[in-house]
Amino acid sequence: MKTSDAPSFSAGYAWYVAIVLTLANSFAFVDRQVLALLVQPIKNDLHISDTTISLLHGFSFSLFYVLIGLPMARLADRSNRRNIIVGSIVVWSVMTMICGVARSAAMLFAARVGVGAGEAGLTPSAQSILADYFGKDKLPIALGIFSMGIYLGNGMALILGGYVIYELTKLVLIDLPIIGVVQPWQATFFIVGAPGVLLGSLALTIREPKRHGVAGQSATMPLGAMWAHVRGSLGSYVGIILGLSLMILVGQGSAAWIPAFFARKFGWGTSEIGLNYGLVMLVSGTAGTLAGGFAASALRRRGLVRANLLAATFGFVILIPLTIAFPLMPTGQSALVTIAFMVFFAGFPFGGGFAALQEITPNRMRAQIAACYMLGVNLIGAGIGPTAIALITDRGFGDPQALYKSIAIVAGVASPLALLCIAVALKRHPASLARLEATEHAETLHA
Repeated sequence: MKTSDAPSFSAGYAWYVAIVLTLANSFAFVDRQVLALLVQPIKNDLHISDTTISLLHGFSFSLFYVLIGLPMARLADRSNRRNIIVGSIVVWSVMTMICGVARSAAMLFAARVGVGAGEAGLTPSAQSILADYFGKDKLPIALGIFSMGIYLGNGMALILGGYVIYELTKLVLIDLPIIGVVQPWQATFFIVGAPGVLLGSLALTIREPKRHGVAGQSATMPLGAMWAHVRGSLGSYVGIILGLSLMILVGQGSAAWIPAFFARKFGWGTSEIGLNYGLVMLVSGTAGTLAGGFAASALRRRGLVRANLLAATFGFVILIPLTIAFPLMPTGQSALVTIAFMVFFAGFPFGGGFAALQEITPNRMRAQIAACYMLGVNLIGAGIGPTAIALITDRGFGDPQALYKSIAIVAGVASPLALLCIAVALKRHPASLARLEATEHAETLHA
């Protein structure tokens, strides 16, 4: 007999869960993005190059995802996802503070790997939970709200981080209790990491929802069955994951270097960059993710099978000229306006893109598919993006002032490839949806 999928919680509580998870996502990106504002003081203090900075920003996260991201996601598909989220928040917050005691590039790299270790548990578990709290019509909006955390976090890191750094740089050295004397950039890591520990307590108020669509089945899908399902919808999975990863390669690569871009090309100071770019992230990014989620939901209500990917594809098309154009703008103001449009349309694909992944995936492997997405994002997006730009600047041009050219080159290659991948997924998506529906119907009959 099939167990009812009717929710045992109110709609208001479901949105409360979405907001708490969005806050968690925001804090994750505060801890990740604040490094972009600290490029110059870290380079000066640790005597390292742009390429080394890029490894600290991106590859340090990718390393952990390669080693343990998928096993953690498999654990999330068979155990309490809420507890994984709480533990993740505490781990990355503590490791962010440990970044503040780093005395060398190697120590800072190790601490950043620890930050990535904590963050690896959030997105797969959060997306899986949200898929059980929301129906298919509202899931793109919920996932769009969750994705707002990327821009809320980046914005807070830039605005508050810029202010904190400006105030701290008035001091030559800072003497912290127990820790001792640290540089202003090191103290910044303590300030942005500490509130995350309190957020872990708030996440304890989330109730683990019942997993829908698993009546009469084992909680964990056997690996053989999981890979058989992936092979049957390989075009959709590869297209969505690779398309989003390539677009995030452009986004993460640009975001890692935009503060340095404004400083080098236009002579802006840290606080000016933090305020202006931070406001763009907060306003344009959150508006774009919400607009994309609502657009996908509206298209779905009209009965369009490809609704989620159609909304994502629209964002991809608009992004191509914007990602190439912004570093070539003649003034800081024109570059900032172009970035504002770019950030809006960069947020547009997330709600529909994430929902497209969830809607072709059985419940018992949703966290693992989300982890595959995060693996692609971190290896290709966060891992390659910042480093590709840095290598072209350091090795290709041999001139830090040529950073803007490097950003434009990477965007000119990766953005069209991203659109090509999502177009492949768009073509295969209806067959993948039909395949999952047939599989779930057969399992229901045998339950």
